[in-house]
Amino acid sequence: MNLTAYGIEEYVSSCIQLATLLEVSAYPKPGNVHRTADFDDTRYEHFLASSVAIGPILRIASHRGTLASSGEISFCQIGVGRLINGAVSAMLSCQRGGNTILGTILLLIPVSAASGYVWSQPSPSVDRLRKAIAEVIHSTTPEDAIHVYDAIRTSGAGGLGSVEKFDVTKENSREEILRSGISLMEIFKMSSEYDSISSEYAHDFKVTFEIGYPYFAKEVSEGSDCNTATVHTFLRILSLVPDTLVARKAGKPMAKELSDSAEQILSIGGLRSAAGKKKLKNLDMRLRSGSFKLKPGTTADLTASSLAIAVLDGYLP
Repeated sequence: MNLTAYGIEEYVSSCIQLATLLEVSAYPKPGNVHRTADFDDTRYEHFLASSVAIGPILRIASHRGTLASSGEISFCQIGVGRLINGAVSAMLSCQRGGNTILGTILLLIPVSAASGYVWSQPSPSVDRLRKAIAEVIHSTTPEDAIHVYDAIRTSGAGGLGSVEKFDVTKENSREEILRSGISLMEIFKMSSEYDSISSEYAHDFKVTFEIGYPYFAKEVSEGSDCNTATVHTFLRILSLVPDTLVARKAGKPMAKELSDSAEQILSIGGLRSAAGKKKLKNLDMRLRSGSFKLKPGTTADLTASSLAIAVLDGYLP
């Protein structure tokens, strides 16, 4: 694909924005906002607005990837943390629903930068994209970590839990990070055992590239429409990777129970069968009911990053 620098930026940002829109629109994703279900304080349109708002930041990230490709800047000068912080500010400024896509932003800023790098060179490919993402995230700095901490606090994200060192909820963490010289990547490695977004950084986006993206591609190749392929990809990821947001809020046994439910739904046909549809609807209603309310939000973020790779690779809904 022969693209000018401007064309690369537009291509990357439009692909990634489309992926975020397709993810939130897919229904029914159990326990999450989708086109036929809202939360009391966060609605479907808030997610749509957020996807539009982050476009300019995605373009900047992609542009910096092109600069890295030409040797004008190094990977560590891309400024992943500042870009994430900017995207979170854009997300919050464009709608009244609060934190909608923080986890998705954390995943898709490195994807955007790496895509600019890869698509500015001959013969871009998914394999090269994964390698470029690894270069981007392994080149992060302590300054990146500080900006990401600021972004997380600004977003008002809940269910973070508490840790002894470099706790994002503690005011002295910024000084602690600078004093230790620890990078964003190193911090994510420390939290990778209990947070799937961190684990993606620590393992070069393993779930995205080895579970989500190939499963979505398989679904599409077998004739699934976009909605079915997306919901099934969500269920596939959930079945294999217990949602860490749920685990922090309700415990690991509950997260495992949801994973088992997702596996059962897929085993009986998912959206392709009446039994699968019924079981999926019941799970969605259960997760939203009364004080039980649980949202497998991290699974939605991983679905969005998986869709982003598919769209960048040429998928058209």
